[in-house]
Amino acid sequence: MAGQPTFDAADAASGSDLGTLPAWDLTDLYPAPDSAELTADIATLETEARDFAARYQGKLAGLTAPEMLACIEAYQRIDITAGRIMSYAGLRYYQNTVDAARAKMMGDLQGRITDITTPLVFFSLEFNRIPDETYEAVFAAADGPARYKPVFDRMRAMRPYQLSDELEQFLHDASVVGAAAWNRLFDETTAALEFQVGAETLGLEATLNLLTDHDRARREAGARALAEVFGRHVKLFARIHNTLAKEKAIEDKWRKMPTPQTGRHLSNHVEPEVVEALRNAVTAAYPRLSHRYYALKARWLGLDKLQVWDRNAPLPTAPARTIGWDEARQTVLDAYAGFSPRLAELTVPFFERGWIDAAVTPGKAPGAFAHPTVTTVHPYVLLNYLGKPRDVMTLAHELGHGVHQRLAAGQGELLASTPLTLAETASVFGEMLTFRALLARTTDPVEKKALLAGKVEDMINTVVRQIAFYDFECKLHAARAEGELTPDDINALWMSVQAESLGPVFEFMPGYETFWTYVPHFVHSPFYVYAYAFGDGLVNALYATYEGGLPDFQQKYFDLLAAGGSKHHKELLAPFGLDASDPKFWDKGLSMIEGFIDELEALEA
Repeated sequence: MAGQPTFDAADAASGSDLGTLPAWDLTDLYPAPDSAELTADIATLETEARDFAARYQGKLAGLTAPEMLACIEAYQRIDITAGRIMSYAGLRYYQNTVDAARAKMMGDLQGRITDITTPLVFFSLEFNRIPDETYEAVFAAADGPARYKPVFDRMRAMRPYQLSDELEQFLHDASVVGAAAWNRLFDETTAALEFQVGAETLGLEATLNLLTDHDRARREAGARALAEVFGRHVKLFARIHNTLAKEKAIEDKWRKMPTPQTGRHLSNHVEPEVVEALRNAVTAAYPRLSHRYYALKARWLGLDKLQVWDRNAPLPTAPARTIGWDEARQTVLDAYAGFSPRLAELTVPFFERGWIDAAVTPGKAPGAFAHPTVTTVHPYVLLNYLGKPRDVMTLAHELGHGVHQRLAAGQGELLASTPLTLAETASVFGEMLTFRALLARTTDPVEKKALLAGKVEDMINTVVRQIAFYDFECKLHAARAEGELTPDDINALWMSVQAESLGPVFEFMPGYETFWTYVPHFVHSPFYVYAYAFGDGLVNALYATYEGGLPDFQQKYFDLLAAGGSKHHKELLAPFGLDASDPKFWDKGLSMIEGFIDELEALEA
C-alpha cells in the first residue's frame, strides 16, 4: 500500500478470522488535511473561478467554436479542482462521521467551495439562453466542442425549469444550510446510534448484520433493538424527511417541475415512461417473485409465517462460516478474470494501493459505496466487511462501480459521470459474474441451494425492495404536499408498500413501521432507488445476451463502460440488440429471477 493508511494498523483489522482488512490511503488526493497542496488548490480554485467569470460572463452566445471549446475545458479544470478538494474532505468525514475535526473540515470546506464557485452560477444559466441555431452551429464545428454535446444537451433539457440568475445564485448559496445541512444531521445521527443486544452495545451496521445470523433468537434480538432505537429517534427522522420533502417541493414549484420525480428523470437522462414501465413490470411480478419465494422460504424454515427478522435469514442447511478477506479478494478476482483478464487487471490496484476501506470502525459511515473522486485520480471503495457471503457480493458490486469509474474517466470530468440508470450496470454485472463462478464450482446440492437462495434474495432486494422504496418515496412526497406528516403518517406509508411487496406470508412486528428511518437514499438522493432495479433488469438482459454467445461481447461491454455519460441508454444498448424503452425488455430481466426460483423448486423435488 502506497503511503500511510488513514487508520492505524490496529484499526485496520477487525478480527483474526477476517485477516487484515485494508484502509484507505488518501494521499493520492492530498498528503494531509493541513497540507500545502490543499491550501494551494483552494487558492487556485478561487483565482480560476473569479477569472473564468470575468472572462466569459455575458459573452457565451458570441463565442466561436474554438473559443467555446477553450471555455468548456477551463470550466472542466475548475470542476476537477473543486471535486478533488471535496472528495478528500468527504472521504475523511465518512471514515469517522462522529469525529468533530473531520466534521468541521467537511462543513468549512463545503461553505468555502460554495462561496468560491458562486461566480460560476451564471455558466449553465447563460448557456441555456444561447439560441438553438447558434448552439447547434458551434457544437457542429470540426474545431469546436462537439464531443461535449451530450453534457450540454442534458443541461439544456433543464431550460424550461430554469429560474432567474439571481434566484439560482441564491439557491446555490443557501444549499450549504439547506439539504446539505440536513444530510449531515442524518449521517451524524445514524453513525452515532447505539443498539443494545443482550450484553453487547453495537452500531447500526453490526446490528443490521444480525438480521442475517443463523441463530433466530439473535436475529429477533437485532430486529427488536433496531425497532426500539428507531422508535426513540423517529421524531427527528420525521423532521428531516418533512423538511427535505418540503424544501424540494418549494424548489420544484418555483421551477414549475410537473412532478417530484421530474428532476431525477432529467438528471438520469431517462424518459418517465421508461421508469413507469419498469415500475409497473416489477409490481405486477410481486406474486411471481417475492410472494412466491418467501412462501418457499417459510416452508424451508418450518414456519407458517415469516417475521421481519427471517427475511434475510440464511437457510438452516446453509454452512455458517466466515469468509476471510483474502478468500473474498480471490473469489472476486477469479470471477472477473473468468470473464476477461482485463477486468481483473483493472480491479487489482484497489486491493494493492489503498483504494479500499473495509473494516467496521467506530463512527464510520454504514453501508458501502464507490466514490469516483475525480478523473485525474481514481475511485475509492468503502465497505463494512464482516465476512458474510453477502459481503463478498457487496465487494464484487462496489468493485464493478470502481472499474466502471476508471474506464469512464477517459471521457474527462464532464463526460465521465454516468446517469444513475446506467450507473449500476457494472456493479450488478460484477455481482452476477461472481455468483455464476461460485455456482459453477458448487457440486453439493445443499450448498447450491443456499447459494441460489442467497442470489434470489439479493435480486429481490435489488428489484422488488427498491421499487417498493420508490413507491414509498412517491407516496411520501405526495402526502407531504398536503401538509406536515407525523411519524405515524410516514410509518403508515412505509407499511403500505411493505405488505404489498413482501406478500401475505409475512407478519410485521410492532416497531417495523419505523424502519424507513435509516435508509440514506431517501435523504441524500430522492428517487435514486429505482436505478438499482433499472440496473438489475438491464444486467439480467445483458447477461442473457452474453450467455447467448453474442460475438465480441467483452469488447462491447468495455465500450459501454468506457462511454461514461457520453451516450444515451438507447445508443449504448443497441450493440447488444436491447432497448429499455420496450416494456418487454423488463420482463426478460424478471424472468431470470423466476428461473432461479424454478431451480430452487426443482431442488425440492
